[in-house]
Amino acid sequence: MTTGATVAAIALLLGGSALSAGATTGQASAQQSAQDGTMTFHVQFSPFNYTDLGAPGPSAADVIVFHDRLQQSGKTVGDEVGSCVLVDKQGLANCTGVVRLGNRGTITYAFVNSPPPHKVLAVTGGSGQFRAVDGDGTLDENGDGTGTLVLRPQD
Repeated sequence: MTTGATVAAIALLLGGSALSAGATTGQASAQQSAQDGTMTFHVQFSPFNYTDLGAPGPSAADVIVFHDRLQQSGKTVGDEVGSCVLVDKQGLANCTGVVRLGNRGTITYAFVNSPPPHKVLAVTGGSGQFRAVDGDGTLDENGDGTGTLVLRPQD
């Protein structure tokens, strides 16, 4: 399988998933609920990088890394970087990531990735303003290179 075909196959398997976001400017509070701390971001997915480490083609041990932009009200407010390790040829993967929100700090998360466009995240920690955080969230892919990330951190 050629590299281009492999990447296309992985993109189909993962539903275009690669969690999210670019430069770290501004405050991430425009769409933050004052009552419960929920933060909603528009995600601009970048092309992800796929490394074929196991058997040729999608297989256990293959790795995907990503770095995308998070936006609110049309402005980039942070970014998100992470990686996924495939556990089977159907695209099931264990993923972790870090959201950076300017000088406010970071939020870390983990999720099981599979082809459906709706992902459920576990918020696993953070730094700075988010140093004692846990909680959950969701990532919904639109299928056009964009999506919505919702984080519901709790102290």
